[in-house]
Amino acid sequence: MDAKDDDVEEWVSNLGIKSTKEIEVPKLLFNQVIGQEHAGEVIKKAAMQKRHVLLIGEPGTGKSMLAQSMVDFLPKEDLEDILCFPNPEDSNKPKIKTFPAGKGKEILRQYQIKAEREKKDRSKSLLFIVLSIILLGAILAIYLWISGLQGTAIEILFLAIIGAAFLYIIMAMNPAARMERAMVPKLLVGHNPNDKPPFIDSTGAHSGALLGDVRHDPFQSGGLETPAHERVEAGNMQKADKGVLFIDEINLLRPEDQQALLSAMQEKRFAISGQSERSAGAMVQTEPVPCDFVLVAAGNLDAIRNMHPALRSRIRGYGYEVYMNDTMEDSDDNRKKVVQFIAQEIAKDKKIPPFDSGAITEILKEAQKRAGRKGRLTLRLRELGGLVRVAGDIAVTNKQVIVTADDVNQARSLSKPVEQQIADRAIEVKKLYKMFTGSGSAIGKVNGLAVMGSSDMSDFTGVVMPIVAEITQAQHPHNGMVYATGKLGEIAKEAVQNVSAVIKKISGKNVADVDIHIQFIGTYEGVEGDSASVSIATAVISSLESIPVDQTVAMTGSLSVRGDVLPVGGVTAKVEAAIDTGLSKVIVPASNFNDIILDEAHKDKIQIIPATRIEDVLENALITGPEKDKFLQKIKDLVNPASDIKKPVQRRGTNVA
Repeated sequence: MDAKDDDVEEWVSNLGIKSTKEIEVPKLLFNQVIGQEHAGEVIKKAAMQKRHVLLIGEPGTGKSMLAQSMVDFLPKEDLEDILCFPNPEDSNKPKIKTFPAGKGKEILRQYQIKAEREKKDRSKSLLFIVLSIILLGAILAIYLWISGLQGTAIEILFLAIIGAAFLYIIMAMNPAARMERAMVPKLLVGHNPNDKPPFIDSTGAHSGALLGDVRHDPFQSGGLETPAHERVEAGNMQKADKGVLFIDEINLLRPEDQQALLSAMQEKRFAISGQSERSAGAMVQTEPVPCDFVLVAAGNLDAIRNMHPALRSRIRGYGYEVYMNDTMEDSDDNRKKVVQFIAQEIAKDKKIPPFDSGAITEILKEAQKRAGRKGRLTLRLRELGGLVRVAGDIAVTNKQVIVTADDVNQARSLSKPVEQQIADRAIEVKKLYKMFTGSGSAIGKVNGLAVMGSSDMSDFTGVVMPIVAEITQAQHPHNGMVYATGKLGEIAKEAVQNVSAVIKKISGKNVADVDIHIQFIGTYEGVEGDSASVSIATAVISSLESIPVDQTVAMTGSLSVRGDVLPVGGVTAKVEAAIDTGLSKVIVPASNFNDIILDEAHKDKIQIIPATRIEDVLENALITGPEKDKFLQKIKDLVNPASDIKKPVQRRGTNVA
C-alpha cells in the first residue's frame, strides 16, 4: 500500500489498531530516532571508530537522541576510576592516578580506614598523656593535702587540670593532627565494573563545569586550609572519559573554552586548574587528567559560522559533519514511524493515556501540514510531541481513558505559538480599526499575506498584511522614484525594485514623470522577504490604471522581473490567515498549490486560485468592467503571444490531508 494514494483516515483504518497501546516502542534508543537514516549510519560508524561528529539541523530533529544512542555502539573498553593524590613536594601540583573501574573506590576506602586508624591511635595517645598529667597532679595534691598543705594541694590539682587541657588544645590544633585526612586521595571520576560508557550532556555548561575547576578556600593559612587535592573538581570532559561528550549550541561556548576543548581532543588529557583568577584555586594545577571522549557537537546552521575554526577543522579531519533532515517522504513506512513516535512520547511522558485511531489520524495530518510541502512529513518532532502532550492533558482533565480526535483539535488551539496568538490579536485590531474591510473594492489597495515567526519554529503563523499604493506627480521631472515604507528589510527592498520592472513592462506607460508610493500597513515588526511581490504589483497597477481591486481577495507570491509568479514559503499558514479573516478568495503561486494542506477547521472555507503569471493575478484580483477588459487586452498585445501560458483552472480549497 502506497501512502500517497490513500488519505490519512483510510490509511490509519487499514493499520487495524484501536490505539497506540498496541504499538511496540523499541527498546534501543537508536531505533527511536525517526527519519534520520543517513545521520544514524554516520553515528554508528563514528561510534565504532571513535570519531567526533558535528550534527547541524533544526531544533527537535533528534540530535541529542542520536548522540545519546552512540554509547550503545562504542567499542568495548575498560572504564577507569580517576583519583587525585596529594603531592608532598608541591601541594599545588596534585598527582593524578587511574585504576580499573571499581578499584578506585576500594583504594579510597583503604586510605580512609588507614586514616581513621591513625586518628584513633593518636587520640588514644593524646588521651593517655592528658590523663597521666591529671593523675600525677591528683597524686601530688593528695600527698600535699595529707602533709597539711591544703592550699598548695588545691593549686597543684588546678594547675594539672589546666596544663592537661592546654596540652590537649595545642596537640589537637597541630597541623600534623590533620595529616591523616590530608593524605586521603579524592575520587574525581568513579565507575562500577559493569557500567556502560558515560554520556555527558554539557550543553550550556560554564567553563568550570566543562573543563574542571578548583574550589576556592577562604582559610588559606594557619593550618586551617583544605588540602589542594581535595578542592579539585572534575569537569564534564574528564567525566566523559571513554564515553560521549555532547554539547548542543556549540557556538555559544566561549572561544577560550572551545580552544581548551580542542586541546583535550588532541591530547586526550587535560589538566584541571582554577577557572577564576581571584580564587585560591588559581594557584592549583593538577597533572593531566585522562579525557579520551568522543565529541558530538550540535547546533543550528548559524553554529557553523561561530564555531572556532580549529575546532571545526579537527572534527572534519577526524570525524563527520551531518546535516539533519527536517522532513521525510510521506510514505507508508514513514507514516508508521510517526505512529511509533506518538507511542514513544506517551511512554516517555507516563502521564497521558493512549491515542485512538482518530487522534493518530489528526497527528499524522499535523505532521503533513507542518512539513509545508506536499508528499512530506515533518521531522520537527519536538513541537509535534508538544501537541501530543497537550492533547493528552486535555483527555486527562476530562477524565478520559483514551485521547480522541476532538482532544487533538482542541490541543491545536491551546498549543498555538506566541506568534499565532500575536497574529490573532493583530487581526482583531485591524478589523476594529478597519485596516482592511474584506468586502467591496478599492483602488490601489490589496490584502497581502505574510507569515510571522522565525526559522526556529516548525510551523508558520499567517497574517493579513494590507498594502496600498498611490501615484503622484514626480518631485523631479523625468526622474520618478519608487518609495516603500513599513520597515522593509533588504530582500523586501530588492523585491520592490524587481516589481518596478514588471510594472513598466505591463502598464506600457512612461512612469518617469510619476512617483510611486507603496505602504505596508501595520508592519511594526518590519517586513522581510519577497512574497509580497504580486501584492505590490497589483496595488501599483490598480493605482496607475484606476481599476479597483476586489477586497474579498487575498494574495501571496514572489514575482520575477519577467512577470512569472514564483513559489513562497508558509503558504498553508497564509491561506489559513485569509480564512480566519473572513476573505472569500486567495491567490497563490501555482507551484505552491499542492503544498496547501488544510485541517478540518479550514476545509472548504475559501476559493484557492493558482497563478502562474502576473496576468492571472490581475484577472482574478481586479474588479470586472470595461477598464479591466481593456487593460488585460493591452497586456496581451504587449506580451509576446508565443510566451503565453494557458490560464490555470480555478479550483476550490479541498486539498485536505
